Amino acid sequence: MKPFSISIVFIIIALLVQADLLASDDALTAAVADSRRNVTFAQRDVARHPQAVLEFFGIRPNMSVAEIWPSSGWWSEILAPYLKEEGKYYAAGYSLSARRTPKWRKNMATKLNNTFSNDPQRFDKVIVSSLSIPEDTEIAPPGSLDMVLTFRNVHNWIKGDYAAGVFAAMFTALKPGGVLGLVEHRARHDADIELMKLSGYVSEAYVISAAQDAGFKLLEKSEINANPSDTKDHPTGVWSLPPSLRYCRNMTDEAEAVRCSQHYRSIGESDRMTLRFLKPDSTN
Repeated sequence: MKPFSISIVFIIIALLVQADLLASDDALTAAVADSRRNVTFAQRDVARHPQAVLEFFGIRPNMSVAEIWPSSGWWSEILAPYLKEEGKYYAAGYSLSARRTPKWRKNMATKLNNTFSNDPQRFDKVIVSSLSIPEDTEIAPPGSLDMVLTFRNVHNWIKGDYAAGVFAAMFTALKPGGVLGLVEHRARHDADIELMKLSGYVSEAYVISAAQDAGFKLLEKSEINANPSDTKDHPTGVWSLPPSLRYCRNMTDEAEAVRCSQHYRSIGESDRMTLRFLKPDSTN
């Protein structure tokens, strides 16, 4: 083959790769913009930045991906359709059998499972699994996942004293070279463990250390979900902010509750870290 022909081949390959990347971006855009999404969920896109976050994590439509504790299914509405044709989506929810799972979480898991069953057009290929330490630790078959995602869950694991077990379970489920994408309410750097349990805010140093203890390597941080207006000193911690507005909802004076809600809505949702970790392989 002549030298110029080799160059042409490489150019064609590069164009094909670029076209594939554009196609997958379009698929993610379509999933985020899907009119079937819960309207209340979609209104939070301005604070959660779903497309930018997932692109930062490096998601692709042909990946096997698990989401830890999908709760009411906010991210499921995006991930399940996006991964449906070429990939796999594991919804690793609250355990229905574990004794330590509180009733309200079991009710939420049942409700989400019913949502999946009642909308097969979007959710018929969702693989439902569960995670509860120490009973249910297999998110997916060991070494099978390209990516694990978790959104604002680490504070719960700390409060339950099983964070190490969850990080270990995520590490086990990932392939070598797989990615852990993590979003969490970000505490001040000097916050101690008791403040984290009380406030719902977690320090970046704690998360990075816990991940590294499990074997992960920090690849990159992003400020996609940063909110410099969040002072992180609210009466009921992170739950004072929207969407919970817990502090305001507990007020008996209606006018004061309205003023309170306006104040916390003006701050917006919490300041959040967005971290991408790698499960190293022998060459990393």
